[in-house]
Amino acid sequence: MNRWVLLSLLLLGFFVTWLAARFQHAPGYMDAEYYYIGGLRLAEGDGFSEEILWNYLDDPQGLPHPSHGYWMPLTSLVAALGMTFSGSRTFVGAQWIFLLLAAFIPPLTAHLAFLLTARKNLAVLSGLLAVFPGFYLVYLPTSDSFGICMLLGGLFLLAAGSTHRFAPLAMGLSAGLLHLSRADGILWLFVALIFVALQRKEQGGWLARFGLCLAGYLIVMAPWMLRNLRVFDSLLSAGGGRSLWITQYDEMFIYPASLLTAKRWLQSGLGELLSARGWALGLNLQTALAVQAEIFLTPLILAGMWRLRDNRRVQAGVLAWAFILAAMTIVFPYQGARGGFFHSGATIQPLLWAVAPSGLEAFIEWGGRRRGWDISQAQRVFGVALVLMAIVLTIALTFRRLAGGEFSERAWNANHQRYSQVELELQRRGVDPQAVIMTNNAPGYYAAARRPAISIPYGDLRTLLEVAERYQARILLVEVEQVQGEQLLEHPGDRPGLDYWGTTADVRIYAIQQP
Repeated sequence: MNRWVLLSLLLLGFFVTWLAARFQHAPGYMDAEYYYIGGLRLAEGDGFSEEILWNYLDDPQGLPHPSHGYWMPLTSLVAALGMTFSGSRTFVGAQWIFLLLAAFIPPLTAHLAFLLTARKNLAVLSGLLAVFPGFYLVYLPTSDSFGICMLLGGLFLLAAGSTHRFAPLAMGLSAGLLHLSRADGILWLFVALIFVALQRKEQGGWLARFGLCLAGYLIVMAPWMLRNLRVFDSLLSAGGGRSLWITQYDEMFIYPASLLTAKRWLQSGLGELLSARGWALGLNLQTALAVQAEIFLTPLILAGMWRLRDNRRVQAGVLAWAFILAAMTIVFPYQGARGGFFHSGATIQPLLWAVAPSGLEAFIEWGGRRRGWDISQAQRVFGVALVLMAIVLTIALTFRRLAGGEFSERAWNANHQRYSQVELELQRRGVDPQAVIMTNNAPGYYAAARRPAISIPYGDLRTLLEVAERYQARILLVEVEQVQGEQLLEHPGDRPGLDYWGTTADVRIYAIQQP
């Protein structure tokens, strides 16, 4: 590929992502808020610790709490790097590095497409599809793992098709970084080991390749595993094992987490377990169709995959996608259907954009044979049409997510603004700045107010008060009906253990009585 073409794609990718970022003054949603505040604590010298509890799966002892016991740390490390180099401990200070990472996705995609097809025009088309990424554009500039995973997934696939003797090491390093980005990233290690084992014998001994791959993975992951072992007595996620046994998504916030057991899970019944996985499969396939394939690219991706089916990079990508789909449908159906598959699927997005133009070429060649199309003219017309469709879809989806249909609303920043207003009300009432808040979105509240916060537990009012007493929560914020047997949002008022203070920014504020 011509370096000037790649540079042009990089600059165009940066510009488009920067335009979206201009309307983002806050992380926007809980995942991004969690990674941002994790980076903030690192940048301020507080290490891997947090003044929030967003779930109770690891039976936390109190605040501050060891961070990243469920979500992985790489995104927070990247955010901390951005804040450190910018000298600004703000979201905007962290954001620039995510913009820079996102800019490399189009040239990486184009390079991958060129390696698959050896066609410059198809590679450029692939890069342009990555410049206008549909659903993903709004998520690339924020403090989440989407851009990181796309880059790492693309780098993994580059290594998977390489015959270099250190390709297994590169695959292991990529798999390790993917795991450090997301807990399900460990699936990429399995893909790496399978492909290393199947490499031709003349590329070196099987044991040596296997060892290089594992060494690359452990170079990245061993320090984190040792930290977890020291802090949580567990190599991997401290609470992830318990999340296997949830029977509905809200049980992610169950208290105490010891209620989540295999026995209880089995008692929910085989029919219910199968129904949940069928439901998750349906939603995950909808995500694959609407988000990953952007609907209009679906037949082209399938045709391109089939046309390039003998290519090792395509085979690795398809295997990884199948592993991710299985994990997010069978093992973690509730988490997968509620955004896990959407996040994890980003890792193979560069491959999908890379193969789509090949599928388009197959369609045009069919038209040339059956309909007598002028191949050169058809390639130009359909190529331009494909990019225009990507542009229109990207603009429509991005505008809707950022502004909610009204340019002045700035829907993306609404959560941050709402919590900021609530915090001003609490300060007006003289609430201690270190008083712990119980809320629907603990990371979001901390990001907006720098105040300790914990999540409303799954359960009834008695459970809520028990958690509040244990973790010394003083204020309850109600945005949705979460407490079983109560209507704290629809029918606000005093309850046993709760004094109703009023409503600010559509948030009900309750003071929690101390025993």
